[in-house]
Amino acid sequence: MSEQHSRAYWEERLAGLSLARGHFIDGRAVPAVSGRTFTRTRPMDGAPGAVLAQGDAADIDRAVASARRAFASGVWRGREPLEKKKIMLRWAELIRAHGEELALFETLDVGKPVQASLGVDVRLCAEGIQYYGEMIDKLYDEIAPTGPKARALVRKVPLGVVGAITPWNYPMIIDAWKLGPAIAAGNSVVLKPAEQSSLSALRLAELAVEAGLPAGVFNVVTGFGTEAGKPLALHMDVDMIAFTGSTVVGRLIMGYAAQSNLKRVALELGGKSPLVVFEDADLDAAASAAAWGCFYNSGETCHAATRLLVQRPIQEKLIAKIEAVTRREIVLAHPFEPTAQIGALIEAAHMEKVLGLIEAGEKEGGRRVFGAERVLAETGGWYVSPGVVTDVTNDMRIARQEIFGPVLAVIAFDAEEEALAIANDTIYGLAGAVFTRDMDRAHRFSEAIHAGTVWINTYDMSNFATPFGGFKQSGFGRDRSVHAIDKYCDYKTIWQQFG
Repeated sequence: MSEQHSRAYWEERLAGLSLARGHFIDGRAVPAVSGRTFTRTRPMDGAPGAVLAQGDAADIDRAVASARRAFASGVWRGREPLEKKKIMLRWAELIRAHGEELALFETLDVGKPVQASLGVDVRLCAEGIQYYGEMIDKLYDEIAPTGPKARALVRKVPLGVVGAITPWNYPMIIDAWKLGPAIAAGNSVVLKPAEQSSLSALRLAELAVEAGLPAGVFNVVTGFGTEAGKPLALHMDVDMIAFTGSTVVGRLIMGYAAQSNLKRVALELGGKSPLVVFEDADLDAAASAAAWGCFYNSGETCHAATRLLVQRPIQEKLIAKIEAVTRREIVLAHPFEPTAQIGALIEAAHMEKVLGLIEAGEKEGGRRVFGAERVLAETGGWYVSPGVVTDVTNDMRIARQEIFGPVLAVIAFDAEEEALAIANDTIYGLAGAVFTRDMDRAHRFSEAIHAGTVWINTYDMSNFATPFGGFKQSGFGRDRSVHAIDKYCDYKTIWQQFG
């Protein structure tokens, strides 16, 4: 899946794909009940893209009813574990086999380089479905300690119907983070993908049925948050909402759960992650981690290292190294170009938000060192160059708000205690990192950063064995790892008394 192709190759492949799609409910594509559709605009060039069914409460009702019927019938949860495992592994292989198609859908929707969509997003989506498929026949119930006249079985049982609402920055990857454990646990799922990025989700559902997943176990309703996402979160027959997105919408999801049936909620929300570099660090390694940790995926990453905390004596030297890495390695280009490392931002309004925060940073006293400006405007797409703003203090908007763009805010510090106070002075707690050769300090500091993941002398390294999620207003609940299964289950005690 990592073979390099020319821009012309991808244009030709794209020309052969159907971009008009309905919902996927009860094992087949269906139009919206209202008959309405909406058209996505391509981030890469501003041209019309996919034409999708515009869902509302009626479509959510239909999808939830399908999911409930599948769950109640036991057509999936009641199957032998080995059989379910084989179906999910077949699904993962079909994702790999259709990798180029899925990568094109992803790039068309979100503007990231197609080689990244293929080599990272498709790969990790398939690995996620495979990981949880392989787990199905390795999950055990428990026998609780009792006296000799009783037997207490503690069973881990699926919740029922899970509503998943996923974002546009890594659609396939985060879909797999929700779908894998939820379906492996025996639940049925109704997925509402972001309106900006629905094509890959619809294709994943088709491939799931092709692999043997029963109709109704995985449904997709496309549309906007207020029209389709809100009815899903308020639905009285949905047992849980798993949401990844902004903190603002996360608060709404919690409210909808309280207003309806007290459904479970798992939230993975925003971040403003600090990358802390001490003067004894390997500056080449720190510069590479800071550049890639902030600029990858055009900065549209919830745990992007958008705050660089650097000890004052090495500040200028480190910034120079970051600029060198950026200019040498992080090529911004049309997403179909084989050299592209980053592409377009998701949409015009988001680009304006990113540019607005850069402007605010400069007005509040920050200094733009390089990049951080609109480029390639002649393409019609929404591109912002990776860049650095220095002389930032932690009370500035550029240091406090999640920018979700390729902009690194640099904050200088003098002492370790000051660095820790700045690192933790945020409403978020998703991730962080520390760079130092002093291992006592590295472990002391990494323990003290209040975040769900902290890296030492590296950034954004992980695998499916490690849970991912945040503290504070970065949400709660964990994706990835065996622990992700837990949130899609509940414990049921069955007590038998003898004699």
